[in-house]
Amino acid sequence: MLTPCIGRERVREVLDTALLSSRWVSIVGPPGAGKTLLARHATAHHSGAAWVNARDLHDVDSVLSACLDVLEASAAPGDSPEGALCRVLDGSETLLVLDGLDIDAGGPELLGATFQQVIEATRTARLAVTSLTMAGQPGERVVRVGPLPVPGTHEPLAGPAVELLCHRVEAAGGYPVDLVADERDVRRLLSAAGGLPLLIEQFAVQVALVGIANVVPAGSLSQAVHASYALLDADQQRCFRRMAQMTTPVSIEVLAEISDVSREVAAPVAARLVRRSLLEVLPDGRFDMLSPIRRHGAFLAASTDDAARARAGLLRWADRVAPDHENFGAADAPWLADLPVMRNAVLAACADPTTRDTGYGLANRIFSSLYTSMRTREAVEILEAALVSGDGPAAIGAQVARRAGIAASELRGTFEGLWLLDRADEHALNAEETDLELARNASIRAEMHLDAGDLPQAEREAQRAIDLDTVSRSIVRQATRTLTDIAVSRGNFAAATRAAASIMASTDTNDERWITLSARTLLGRVALEQGRTVEATSAARAVVREAREIAEDRVALIAETLLRGLDPDYVPMDVDRDQLPWAVRLPVITQDARDLLSSGEVRRAAGLAADVVVLADSSRLGRDAVDARLLLSRCFVTMGDLDQAATTLLNALDQAAAAPMPLRVADALDALAYVAAQRGRSESRQLAATAASLRGPRHATPWGYAVEYAVEPARSAPDGWVADGELTEHGLRAVLGIFAGPEATAVRTGPLALLTPAERQVADKIADGLTSRQIADELFISPRTVDAHLSHIYRKLDINTRARLAAMVADDRAG
Repeated sequence: MLTPCIGRERVREVLDTALLSSRWVSIVGPPGAGKTLLARHATAHHSGAAWVNARDLHDVDSVLSACLDVLEASAAPGDSPEGALCRVLDGSETLLVLDGLDIDAGGPELLGATFQQVIEATRTARLAVTSLTMAGQPGERVVRVGPLPVPGTHEPLAGPAVELLCHRVEAAGGYPVDLVADERDVRRLLSAAGGLPLLIEQFAVQVALVGIANVVPAGSLSQAVHASYALLDADQQRCFRRMAQMTTPVSIEVLAEISDVSREVAAPVAARLVRRSLLEVLPDGRFDMLSPIRRHGAFLAASTDDAARARAGLLRWADRVAPDHENFGAADAPWLADLPVMRNAVLAACADPTTRDTGYGLANRIFSSLYTSMRTREAVEILEAALVSGDGPAAIGAQVARRAGIAASELRGTFEGLWLLDRADEHALNAEETDLELARNASIRAEMHLDAGDLPQAEREAQRAIDLDTVSRSIVRQATRTLTDIAVSRGNFAAATRAAASIMASTDTNDERWITLSARTLLGRVALEQGRTVEATSAARAVVREAREIAEDRVALIAETLLRGLDPDYVPMDVDRDQLPWAVRLPVITQDARDLLSSGEVRRAAGLAADVVVLADSSRLGRDAVDARLLLSRCFVTMGDLDQAATTLLNALDQAAAAPMPLRVADALDALAYVAAQRGRSESRQLAATAASLRGPRHATPWGYAVEYAVEPARSAPDGWVADGELTEHGLRAVLGIFAGPEATAVRTGPLALLTPAERQVADKIADGLTSRQIADELFISPRTVDAHLSHIYRKLDINTRARLAAMVADDRAG
């Protein structure tokens, strides 16, 4: 139940009207004016209100990240937090409330301009902000909250300030105030409070405890808080000082631990502090402290050992609730509700050399829970912060750095974790089993390069991992699985089959069964490439079933993606795409797009495939980018847009040849052969012959483009186009030359000439006043793809706002 908002009826009316008529409302006023309480009352009836505790957030990125966390959304690798926030708010009924925002954080022009962009870039985004100052932006509606009016010397003793004082005295357990007998004291206190509700509440608590005649008016909020503090008993004072050391809201369990009391003792103590307006209870039941009160609590604790004792209690709590084993952690672990507190505990431990080992250990133990619950960003932040604090225990440090590298790659892009693996190597050199730790690091590097489509480097790292693991041989199977995947991608099916057989001939441990299942999935892929579809279907179906039995969801989803392409009647498991790691999410979404294309929903399929292209490029998932481009080009061909199909196919061809992935090169050549034939080009048969020469030595059968858009091949590929079963550099240049039309050499002038046709389309729509979602609807692409185009446009033109882009387009049109 909300605390009554006394004396604010008029402001409430203005605020209610503002929230109905404006998409951005800032509630501004001095500390202690009651801005947060007003906002809670005004938004209480909004079912879609999402509250962000913006206190102590001191830069734009922190504010945007906090917003995305509350909205249970995330930015894709290479994506901007602002773009991600726009996409999640646009079209929703959410009212995003940022409470206690320092609008000057990072410079008022930065944060204010960011929110202005959010308003301009969306149709429905709604913001409510409580702050000391306004942002001064065009889209902002300001509602000012000042002190309550205090009755003058010759005015009747009545009004909202008087009502608030009397109400809070009774709420704190005091006797009702006699306004006749106590008139002089009431006027004295209200005058000293200056009408600030928080000061009036502090005076009311003191009145309830010692009587109105004994309350000495304070000249400041700090003095008033100190006077209230002096009236607490020893347990309450200790709890108050310890709570002042916390920079984030905490649960009753944390509050009890830092206060050195049981939960049963802490609960009534905290309740008393809430009644005395020194603590507040958030809607989720956690406890927090207003910034002015926390500052005074920290001042009181400066001459005591409370900071050290609170820190020790925080570490005890963290050690007690963190998983016992470094490789096990549930996604629904209760401590995740106190994740900001856990983060603070880890960082506090790491900051002190005497407890740094404990901090590293905690960071390592909580990783599995964070990874399982898809809280990758939090995992990266915590692990990276531990690493930059100083060196931890060698073996644990290597694992922390390695895990940070895995999470960073998933969050920011494939190669973003490489520097962390270098740090893992530094720790490994000081570990007892140096070669084993280095082998583990190399196996992760191999997977990163494999995902990126750099197959030669992936092969080198995987082989290095095997060579280093000479004693335990615990990394050999994982590295061999990587080599199997590389061989499949390169079309070296004999090597892939041998590697997979060696994996399946060895014994699985409980945590290695995924390796065998993955190897069997890869053998299913080989069967598909060689035309043995019944075998491929059976293999994929068996892997899906067994992987589900042991809850290996990642392996099951990859096998299921293969199965969905083979069996149109198969019903896949229901998963939240947005919660999947990128390396799994993109193949799943690509198959979604294939299903849409098969069902005739070509434009939706094209939009989804374009989205995967953007995501794959930004996250450096090269193999997925090739698959998505091949699919997108099929959509363009189906829609009759041969120009866009050719451009997309040439990009796919270039990526596939660089990997190298010869069979995907063949797919691109088959499609280009069809496009060339439709244009009446005689080279179409040469392209088809080149594709056939890539498949022949591998006993691979044509599927996809080669079947749907078959072109009669020439007798053989042109001389010099194919060598050792792969497309040569000469062949690649020759193919590119076939599709280089007059438009490739046309001279364009002006800054907008730097844009691609797709980017110019988006720029024109921006100039017409459309939001990202509206542009996406018109161009049959996703809002994320629109935002990706915008990011490229801003970078090319050296601008950073839609308004500036619109002005440049207008100038170009006028010229």
